[in-house]
Amino acid sequence: MTVRAIRDDYTAVPKDLETNFHGNRLVYLGWDQHLMFCAPLAFPLPPQMPFRALRDELLPAGFGQHPEFARIDWERAEWLLDGAPFVPDLDASLDANGVGHKSVLRLRTPGLAGLQGSGS
Repeated sequence: MTVRAIRDDYTAVPKDLETNFHGNRLVYLGWDQHLMFCAPLAFPLPPQMPFRALRDELLPAGFGQHPEFARIDWERAEWLLDGAPFVPDLDASLDANGVGHKSVLRLRTPGLAGLQGSGS
């Protein structure tokens, strides 16, 4: 839907531009079928951060309190980057993996469907 300003001279400057994050990029992380977290978590991350650090350090901090987190089989885990299937290079940076400013990373974990299969 198009939005039209009341005044012709009105210009908006978004507050979430990459330049406003002091060298970081805003990255959204979601875990499918685990709606105990109702929306993706947002993190300002350095583009040079290795994907392995995101997986091994950041995800436990964000999602580790979920009872199923410890049961994730990382060999079977599936990723989506901005809606497309994605196989991360764990030793490459977020930038090298194509994770940009305001990218959405979604994690799917086959065999895990939330608390008692509820999707939560």
